[in-house]
Amino acid sequence: MLRLLSLIALMFAFAFAQADTFLYVSMAPEKTIRIYKLDPADGSLTKVDDVELAGAPGSLAVDPAKKLLFASVRSNSSLASFSIDRATGKLKSINTVPLGMNENAAFVAVDPTGKYLLSASYAAGKVAVHRLKDGTIEEPAVQTIKTVMTSHAVVFDPTGKFAFVPHVAPNAIYQYRWDAEAGKLAEAGKAEGGTPKAGPRHLAFHPSLKMAFSSNEVANSITAYRFDADKGLTPLETKSTLPETWQGKNTTAEVKVHPNGRFVWVSNRGHNSLAGFGIDAKTGVLTPLEPTKTEPTPRSFEFDSEGKYLFAAGEGSGKIATYRIEANGRLELLRTTEVGKSVTWVMAVKF
Repeated sequence: MLRLLSLIALMFAFAFAQADTFLYVSMAPEKTIRIYKLDPADGSLTKVDDVELAGAPGSLAVDPAKKLLFASVRSNSSLASFSIDRATGKLKSINTVPLGMNENAAFVAVDPTGKYLLSASYAAGKVAVHRLKDGTIEEPAVQTIKTVMTSHAVVFDPTGKFAFVPHVAPNAIYQYRWDAEAGKLAEAGKAEGGTPKAGPRHLAFHPSLKMAFSSNEVANSITAYRFDADKGLTPLETKSTLPETWQGKNTTAEVKVHPNGRFVWVSNRGHNSLAGFGIDAKTGVLTPLEPTKTEPTPRSFEFDSEGKYLFAAGEGSGKIATYRIEANGRLELLRTTEVGKSVTWVMAVKF
């Protein structure tokens, strides 16, 4: 019995030792997805591989099983699928499918079942649903919904009942009920932006509270929403992501909630900073933190799964800034990594 327990303990130790984190980075000018391996001890990144695409990659997503990676190929309006070697983090192309004319997908997402790939087209104002079969993106699309221009993301709620599509210009988050069996979206109203002309761009759900937070591109703000599993989103409060003294031009981009649920950040493009907010554990009320200066045009940023590090991608510098996240939400810059001409997306995956 003792020998069996020892063997089981060794197996668990081996499995834990093999749990590696890889960073997938979209490099639009180079038409490449670059892969880095994370050293969890110090946050350093080691290049693993470069994967060339037929066009410029943008948004990235993985399936729930973390066996597949999907990319929006923005310069030729298509969607690409890859299998992931979980031991090395490397990618192998499966297939690429075209979208319709001007359907330049700003965002891709896999539904909670892993059976469908959804994409939001900013220019065309459309949301498309494609069925997945063994990693292959099937044609034609199961469903294409015409919304309006500036649809910028597709985000599922934790229950998997809703899909939300933030729209910048209409200043609204379009709500859809998700039929996971049929792979179909059904309209379920709209959640207004937190303030007039706020311009919701991206959306992130809290890990435990029934809340979500939007980055507001036009108003340079963050809005906290209450989430009801039957009705959807209701705006609660909106706060600026900029210092009161800032007079320059700025637009927000990404919004993400820390894995522990205590903090949320929004990236400022122009002020070139990460605006952090503490989240009250009971009420969800936001308390601004001191903004952290970062790389020029921080379009995308990401956490590792443990929430120890934050990686900010500089679209304007082609660098990734790595920060250690302190217990009080302070970001300590550890290093910057030279990547290429521009970095448009960064995604961390732990296997």
